[in-house]
Amino acid sequence: MPTATKIIVIGSGFAGLSAACVLAAEGYQVQILEKNQEPGGRARVLEAEGFRFDMGPSWYWMPDVFEDFFALFGKKVSDYYDLVRLDPAYTIVYGPGDQLVVPADLQALEELFESYEKGAALKLRSFLQQAAYKYEVGVKDLVFKPGRSITEFLSPKLLWDVLRMDVFSSIASHVRSHFKHPHLVKMMEFPVLFLGATPQNTPALYSLMNYADLGLGTWYPMGGMGKIVDAMVSLAQELGVEILYGKEALSVGCQANRVQTIETNDGVYHADAVVVGSDYRHFDQEILPVQHRNYSHRYWEQRTLAPSSLLFYIGLSQQIPGLTHHTLFFDEDFGLHAEEIYARPQWPSKPLFYTSLASKTDPTVAPEGMENLVILVPLAPGLQDSEDIREQYYALIMDRFERLTGQPIRDWVVYKKSYAHNDFIKDYHSFKGNAYGLANTLRQTAILKPSLKHRSLSNLYFCGQLTVPGPGVPPSLISGRVVGKELIKEWPNQ
Repeated sequence: MPTATKIIVIGSGFAGLSAACVLAAEGYQVQILEKNQEPGGRARVLEAEGFRFDMGPSWYWMPDVFEDFFALFGKKVSDYYDLVRLDPAYTIVYGPGDQLVVPADLQALEELFESYEKGAALKLRSFLQQAAYKYEVGVKDLVFKPGRSITEFLSPKLLWDVLRMDVFSSIASHVRSHFKHPHLVKMMEFPVLFLGATPQNTPALYSLMNYADLGLGTWYPMGGMGKIVDAMVSLAQELGVEILYGKEALSVGCQANRVQTIETNDGVYHADAVVVGSDYRHFDQEILPVQHRNYSHRYWEQRTLAPSSLLFYIGLSQQIPGLTHHTLFFDEDFGLHAEEIYARPQWPSKPLFYTSLASKTDPTVAPEGMENLVILVPLAPGLQDSEDIREQYYALIMDRFERLTGQPIRDWVVYKKSYAHNDFIKDYHSFKGNAYGLANTLRQTAILKPSLKHRSLSNLYFCGQLTVPGPGVPPSLISGRVVGKELIKEWPNQ
């Protein structure tokens, strides 16, 4: 078998950077081709008028995944950025004067649950013990499976573990078997909202997200989520990775069932092996020659995608009193919004929304005395997107936001930028403008996801949120690690 020396990674998001670091550490010559002028993919940073906004991910969960990644290279998270645990972790607003503030301390959380429902403290303890087991097996074992063969899952222990993890019941029924109060039910269901299905259609396995949330805590890297990207870029470059910006892959040259060249807007690059960390579907359907497509157009159209988002990046001239760093606004019907994302895709009639106020924790992200506000509305992918529609929703959300906070927030706006489907497509070639990747449904788990290895092109691999293990920052880090290990195994370096 030919020896792979030169590896091209397409895309400098979390998955691409992760794969590049793993490969470079083994002595491969690694070059990243990045379409945009800065790294990070969806985790890029927007700087304007003294404000700094994380354009994509804003929740730092599963801190162990980040520590484990940097430890591969003899590093620690603290070598690159300062991490602080948020307390309170976040707030859920159910209506005017009706909110649930989630403490970081588990004893305080149990007392909070008990105040809503007698016996809920012990039920929470039991729920999180089960969730911790799922997390240990899921995040420490299952997510590191490359998902290329059913034989990966045939050990008696693993089969027993899977049976114990409620794969075949829903998170909705699992939560309701423990809690009855609607505020508690909504709180426990919210972490799966972005996985790509309603709680009724999401396996109870994903209560592991509740452990990630309530057990491991909600954290924040000072300076913003972009600091993680900076850390990974610094590590990659220290390992010898070359990152080239403004290089968009346009086509590939194939010979003898191998990718030989990547043709970009600025020249041709040769490779012994290729890792695609950009949008899998776009590369498969638009970049590869027709005869080498890994899947059919019909296959991709039948995939269930996780949501898209409408985002507003807003600079305020003063700070909003009474809000925490993360706030979820659940003052409208959770079920209706979920249905209008997953079951009957449409612009939502009464959307839930989320706000991030990083300036509550980090004074460096906004000018002194001002506020850095990001508003996110989860949406179905594939919707028609226009400036007029965005402005309609800005008005709708701001009406509710001002009513719920009792503050004239629109009067304080000194900077505003919107971001939705059309931008995800333009910036990332995102399939149907999705923001989070492929939904984590039972029919799209492990070997049922798009394969991380091309079926006929022997040196082409895929990582990121449209393949294993799934959407989210920690899974993307893991995806790059898994692909790197597979490539190293199959294409040993000289």
